[in-house]
Parts: sequence; structure tokens; C-alpha cells
Amino acid sequence: MGVKNLWDILESCKKTLPLHHLQNKRVCIDLSCWMVQLQNASKSPFCMKEKVYLKGLFHRLRALIALNCSLIFVTDGSIPAIKLATYRRRLNLGSEQVTHKERNLQKVTSLRRNMGSEFSCMVKEAKVLGMALGIPCLDGIEEAEAQCALLNSESLCDGCFTLDSDIFLFGARTVYRDICLGDGGYVICYEMADVERQLGYGRNSLITLALLLGSDYSQGVYGLGPESACQIVKSVGDNVVLQKIASEGLSFVLKKKGSKKQGTLSKCNNKENSLDQEMNVNGSEYNLLRDDQLLQVINAYLKPKCHSADSDAVHRTLAQYPFQRAKLQQICSQFFEWPAEKTDEYILPKIAERNLRRFCNLRSTSSNLGLKLPLHEIPVKCPLSAVIKHRKVQGRDCYEVSWEEVDGLKTSVVPADLVESACPEKIAEFEEKRAQGKQEKLRKSRPKKSEKGSSLAEIDLKLQKLLRDIDMESSAAVHDASALVVISGNQTAATKVNQENQHPWLDPMSSAKCSDDIPWSEVGPSTTKSEVIDLLSPSPLRQPRAVSKFTQSNGQGIDVIDLSESETDVSPEHETKARELRLFLASIKDDIF
Repeated sequence: MGVKNLWDILESCKKTLPLHHLQNKRVCIDLSCWMVQLQNASKSPFCMKEKVYLKGLFHRLRALIALNCSLIFVTDGSIPAIKLATYRRRLNLGSEQVTHKERNLQKVTSLRRNMGSEFSCMVKEAKVLGMALGIPCLDGIEEAEAQCALLNSESLCDGCFTLDSDIFLFGARTVYRDICLGDGGYVICYEMADVERQLGYGRNSLITLALLLGSDYSQGVYGLGPESACQIVKSVGDNVVLQKIASEGLSFVLKKKGSKKQGTLSKCNNKENSLDQEMNVNGSEYNLLRDDQLLQVINAYLKPKCHSADSDAVHRTLAQYPFQRAKLQQICSQFFEWPAEKTDEYILPKIAERNLRRFCNLRSTSSNLGLKLPLHEIPVKCPLSAVIKHRKVQGRDCYEVSWEEVDGLKTSVVPADLVESACPEKIAEFEEKRAQGKQEKLRKSRPKKSEKGSSLAEIDLKLQKLLRDIDMESSAAVHDASALVVISGNQTAATKVNQENQHPWLDPMSSAKCSDDIPWSEVGPSTTKSEVIDLLSPSPLRQPRAVSKFTQSNGQGIDVIDLSESETDVSPEHETKARELRLFLASIKDDIF
């Protein structure tokens, strides 16, 4: 729990940061807090049987591993003696048991936790999973958040993951309260520097708030809310507030609260009346801690029992541990019933991405030192073998790459900016190969000279045949326009067309032989004014033809359809369309050849 209402007091200092903010950082994790959080998200018997809480932990860890985030598990040790009463209240133990233990409080320094409980077994499973992933675990002497705070205050880690707000009272500077994975993953972060700057609360002020509002180590002052407590602490000041409590106890708190509600109280010469006034302000009885109890709480926060920064346990924890692939496959098979291939599919791309980030850090550090070596001269081999293709993943530029020395993994997708920072030479090679591939593809798509000659010859023959067909159709249309169609009741006879008497302008091939008295606009093929003709438009409708009677020498009458000169006006438009089609095909032929 931590300090009552402290997260609400610090709400204005809360920051939501993107998940990649944790890139290349070392972070301590209060493992018990994470397991409680994951357990609360999956309380059903089915989820507990399927170990959903452990799967959730696995996915959190693999996401942080991909960011090259060095993780340290920290677990709780023994329960501090000052916390026993709170611990038993949470376990709903009887008042007789509490009283019995409180009588022996002076003899008991701390209480060992029940390592056989269901929750302790969950923590053990998490530790085993972490060790397979190369995550060390530091078993705290007492409070895990106190150990995390010490590592953070000593700059041995960049931040701490916990849900207990009293970690600030133990001296932590950067605290991550929550983490969210998936699209737009983020972390909830609190910085002690923001608390000091925006709210004016230092570590001493936060300890005083714990005494007033209540925490794991004290019940607080009855009837005192967070707003009143904050005003009292600010009025005293961070530098002297603990000294004031050590010298006066919490009586100054009651005086300030009483003066605020009732005005200034008259001073009483009688010592007994003065005590009654302190203990019964406005009709409320305050459960005040004795001076020795106050000092115990203050010392529990200022001097918690932890492994020191230079201890062997801390040094072992800060060492780098290898990823154990075979062991992880065995654990996932035992806990989740996953085949080895599924475990590899989940974790190997993250391990490969972490290795690439480490190589990027090495190259960046050497570059900052003035040592800019080409890729092939760097003593550490680049884990990335080659860039295969460019990809978009959730709107982010990425590359599909192949790997050098990652057993069981051939390709995976990594962010493009990471590849650009770690090995831009690989991107240059990829772009060069892609350009060469385009040229080869274009070269293959072009036909050879012999094939090109034969194909062009075939196209030329087809175009010539098409033009001949168009000319023949045009001539046939003109001949049909000058013919007389003879229809009788019982028989049909075609009259012989006298081609010698045919008008010369009806033949498009003899348009050049026309006499000068023929108007130039009537000569279809030789029209000088360019016209835009829609070749897809339908041909003009035929006009109804006039029918006349003709009497033969034997006196028999026949019907004759006479094509007047006005009907020949259709022919120039048809000829213009044909001419435009020929010009269009000729232009295609010119472009091809």
C-alpha cells in the first residue's frame, strides 16, 4: 500500500512516457507488486490454472528485453517488526493473536514470510522464468521497495517499478508505477525532482505525511485529511519538520488543526487542561504515537535494512547473465504447454533486437570518443547479416533483416531507425542490390534484337492488313452508294453499274483526278481543314431512300431505289473517320519503329 492518499497528492507530477523511454536503462522491479497486479487481472480459477499471470509477466519481460532494458528482480525478505500489526490486519487474524504478538514485539525483530504460500510459489515461478531470460534476482533483507530505492539513490539503476508509494520515503528518485504494452505502449513515471519543484515536498515532508495520514508503519492521525496534512507540512518546511516532530511529537499538528477550526485557543496554565485540549480538539480523539514510536517510524524510512551498495549480493546482481534458450523452452513447456518452436517465435526476435541495440551502443560510444571505424573493422561482429526488405508495421518504418549468430532465428522485423543507427552500411548494400535488381528486371523485360525484329515485323504486317481492309471497306461503301438496287414483286435483278459514268469524286482513290470545278470542300480525302472526329461515335443513320417506277420495253414496271446526290454526303464523314483511323495506326507504327 505505502502511504495513504500519497498517489493522489502526487497526481500533478505524474508523467505518461512512451515505452521506448526505457531503452538502454537499468530498472529494478518490485516483483511482489508486479505479481499482485498480474494476479488481480486474472483471478478466475481458469486463469490461475493456465498461469495467465505468468504469461503476462513473460510478455512484459520480452518487450523490455527488446529495448535492451537491463532488469533486476527484487523480492521481499522478512517482515519488519514495525509492520507486523499492519501485516496481521491484512491477513484478518484475530485480535488475540495480534495482542499476543504485540506483547512479544520487543523480542521479535522481524518475521519470516511463509515461503510455502500460494503467492510465494507464484513469486518463485517468476524468479525461475527470469533467470532463464537472463534476469537476476536480489532477495531483500526486509522490504523490496526499500532495496529498490537504495539501488536507485546510489545510481545503480535508473528507476524502480513498484505500486508502493512509500518507495519515495526510502529515497527513490525515479519511480514507474505502471506499464502498458501493445499499440502505443507507455509507462507511468514519477520523478522526485518534479515533486520537489512543483509541490515543495522533500523526503522529510513525505515521511511526515506518512505519520499524519497513515502508512504500513503507522495508523496516522484520526480525522486528518490529505489537504490539511499537506498544509501543515508546508507551513513547517521540509528542512525542519522531522526535527520538530522529534522534539515536540505531533502536538504541534493538533494545535495547528485546532487553531484553524476554532480560532486561537487560550493558553491554559493547568498542565492537565492543556493535555485534555490536545487530546480532544473539536470533540475528536486523536490516536497519537509516543515519541519513541515516532522515532521508530522515522528511522524505518531513513535507515531501512537493505543490502548495501558495495555488498557482494548487489555486485552479483549487477553482473550480466546469459539467456538460456533450452531452459526457457523447458519452462514454457512445463508452465504453458508451448512447443519449443512457439517459445522461440516469441523470444528470439526480441533477443536479436537487444543484441543489435547493444552493438549500436558500442558503435555510438566509440564514435563519441572520436573512433569512427568502418563496419568491417569493428572488433565486435555486427549481429545483423543483411537487410531483406522494407516494411511498415503499425505505421512505423521497419526492415525485415537476417541475422548472423542467432541460433533458431533466420529473419525478423526491426525498427528502421535502429538499423540506421547500428549499421547504415547494411542499408546502403540493400539499396544498391535493389537498384541492381530493378535494372536486371528491366533488362530481362526488354526483348532481344532478333525477337524484337520478328515481333515488329508481325506488327507491321498486321497494320498493313488492317489498313488494306479499311481501304477496301471504304471503296465498297462508295460503290454501294452509286449502285441502283432493283426490286420487283416476284424477282430481283441487279442493274449493271456503269463505272465509266461513275462520278469521279465518289472514289477516294481518284480524288486527285477531280476537275477544278468541283468544290474543294466536297473532296473527302483531300480536305485541308483538320477535323476532330470521335472514332467511337456511331455511324450516321441512313436516310430513307426515294423509290420510283421504271417501265421496261416489254411494258413491265419495276421499282427502282434511287440514291440521290444528297445521300452521298454521308460518304465524306465515313471517309474522314477512316482517314483518321489510318493516321492513328500510322502514328502507332512510327512510335513502335
